[in-house]
Amino acid sequence: MQIKDQEKYIELRVDRDFGDIINTYFDFFKQNLKKFTNVFLSYNGIFLIGLLIVSYLLVSGVIGLITNSQNSVLETVGSSSEAYIMYFIFGGILFFLIFLMVAVLNYSLSTSYMIKYEENKGQNFIKTDVWAEVKNNLGDIVVFILILIVLFLGLMIAAVVLTFIPLAGMLAQYVMQYFVMAWVGVSFFVMLKEKRGVTDSLGEGWNLVTKNFWRSVGVNFILGFLIGLLFMVVIMIPGILIGIYTFHVVQNDVDLGASIVPTIIYTLGTCLLLIIAVYSQCLSQFVNGLLYFSLHEKTYNLNSRSKIDQIGLEEQ
Repeated sequence: MQIKDQEKYIELRVDRDFGDIINTYFDFFKQNLKKFTNVFLSYNGIFLIGLLIVSYLLVSGVIGLITNSQNSVLETVGSSSEAYIMYFIFGGILFFLIFLMVAVLNYSLSTSYMIKYEENKGQNFIKTDVWAEVKNNLGDIVVFILILIVLFLGLMIAAVVLTFIPLAGMLAQYVMQYFVMAWVGVSFFVMLKEKRGVTDSLGEGWNLVTKNFWRSVGVNFILGFLIGLLFMVVIMIPGILIGIYTFHVVQNDVDLGASIVPTIIYTLGTCLLLIIAVYSQCLSQFVNGLLYFSLHEKTYNLNSRSKIDQIGLEEQ
């Protein structure tokens, strides 16, 4: 089994150009889909239940408010309406907290998975190895995410300012967005792979990405677009089914509050959408993993030097 995995190994420490990174990404994705999905489901169980609860609260609140709006004005401002508003608000707060924790966990899992793949020259590792890597760096990960939140607040302010500039502002906004995605993703790999501190990792990530600015932006843009298309294809079938049901509800003036069925259908649909969104985030971090290994090899040429030294030893 070990030899078989070695033969399948996709070497990551290679200085690849734009097209090679994209091709290698899909090769890596196809080879590791099953194993990484197993890791994803193993460590997200409790959070997936949490997302289901959050979806129920949000859907119940929305359906309750819609149902009440169909009643008299007096009923609308009654205690039942306030209860549904509380459902929605509490669900929204819980959603923010759970989704943040899930995002942090899976950003770390996908990074750790790729590091273990490179270290073991293939899939010769188990899922607990991936979790151990995350657990051993949990303190730095938390600090990194806190800095990241501040960074994205600044990014949002800059994006708002750029919206006032026609066309050029929109283009600048997209370039800035994908640059930050590349910088943050590569910096996270630096932190976990090279065991550096948070600020040192951000500095090294900045150095790698700015020296290869358009390659970093372009790879994130193209693969981000393709992952988005894949995301839409995956949700197309359940989306169509929910759309047909919604059309039936509207056309037949169905009382949403009279049955539990609408709540169940919309809750499952919302939960599925959130889970797929989280999983697609993991796929996006794989993009930056390939970018990290490629840019690091281009800058430091460590893998090529190692191969040359090995050939020299064999000749002796």
